[in-house]
Amino acid sequence: MKKLIWIGCLSYLVIGVAHVVGGSILEQLIAHYGLSYKDGGQWIMNQFLGFLVGVLLAPSITARIGKRGAVLLAIGVLTVSEAAYSLLLPWGWMLAIAPFAGVGFGMTEAVVGAMIIDMAKNGKASAMSRLEIFFGVGALLIPIAAAYLIQHQIWQVSFPILAAMAGITFVLWLTLSFGELDEQLGFVSRSGKAEQNGTAAPQALPNADKEKVSAFFGYPRKALPFLLLSALFFMIYVGMEMSFSNYLPAILTTRSGLGESSAAAALSLFWGTMVLGRLFAGVLADRMGYARYLLIATAGASVIFVGMAMLGQLSWLLAMVALSGLFFSGIFGIALVYANELIPGMTERTTSLLVACGGLGGAIFPRLTGWFMDQYHVQSTLWLICALVALLLLLLVAMLVLGRRQGQRTAFKQS
Repeated sequence: MKKLIWIGCLSYLVIGVAHVVGGSILEQLIAHYGLSYKDGGQWIMNQFLGFLVGVLLAPSITARIGKRGAVLLAIGVLTVSEAAYSLLLPWGWMLAIAPFAGVGFGMTEAVVGAMIIDMAKNGKASAMSRLEIFFGVGALLIPIAAAYLIQHQIWQVSFPILAAMAGITFVLWLTLSFGELDEQLGFVSRSGKAEQNGTAAPQALPNADKEKVSAFFGYPRKALPFLLLSALFFMIYVGMEMSFSNYLPAILTTRSGLGESSAAAALSLFWGTMVLGRLFAGVLADRMGYARYLLIATAGASVIFVGMAMLGQLSWLLAMVALSGLFFSGIFGIALVYANELIPGMTERTTSLLVACGGLGGAIFPRLTGWFMDQYHVQSTLWLICALVALLLLLLVAMLVLGRRQGQRTAFKQS
């Protein structure tokens, strides 16, 4: 299992780089092709659309070719796409390739995340947090690496580097043996069905014969309220986090007069404390319980953002930025584990749906926040983010109430 977790970490490092590499060199890409920001935004949007497709297709593909097969397909598509980017083909081709790149890192994120949650018997939160650490490291390091490449006027090397990383990961997934787990990771069984892949056939649900199964992706009807609240939670959380991180430099520059380079460095402070917090988030969540951890982290983030909106002094703002990274560090991964714990037997499908909802929020909310900043003052935008965090806390409380009922219902049936 340790070997599987570590190759999962490598996979998340690759997709962390893939998520942000485009934005890191977008200015240079636009200048190279002589395009506008609107055209560059279309390229990013095409990747996002592919990401959603990849996440949503992950369960059905895993059901057909197994966990390892799905990961190999996803990382293979990512490798080929980044290699094609490296050629700097005509812009129309770059736009056409973008959805395939998104499918590659979207499906990888969903399949590997679900695999670890499903197969880790003990310390699920710790295992998921370890994946999130490497995702954060990739997202943190690639802007630094891109800045170095831009300085030496070889920014286009970013694509071959990512293609090489993805190719190495592909070879490792193809050749490594995971011992007794190989049977569960296999492509397909002799009967042509995926072997113990944790996918969401309604008959595989515990006590499914006693439950009325809904038409909504085969979930039990009584699980739908919790699932819908979870989907909304993920959409708002990722949207709020992406809005805050994307506009943080502008917020600091406007509120405190901080220089552009220093404001960009503050963004590294946010992601740095995010990575630091993930070193401990899984252990804390396993010890205190997922529900209690999520409640403390979300409530703490609410307090931090109210303080950020009220305090204008630079030193206080930077301290709040650092603390926000710490409180946010484990929310995504632990919430994903918590949701899967309360809807057993549906790991692949639940993970894909929730990650897709997060991706949807990550696309919609930053755009809305940008419009809000154009129409109103930065201070109002900070209060808007505070309102989103408060809404997140309310959603979490409702999730925990429903989750407790869901857990009691499951325990009663199992007894």
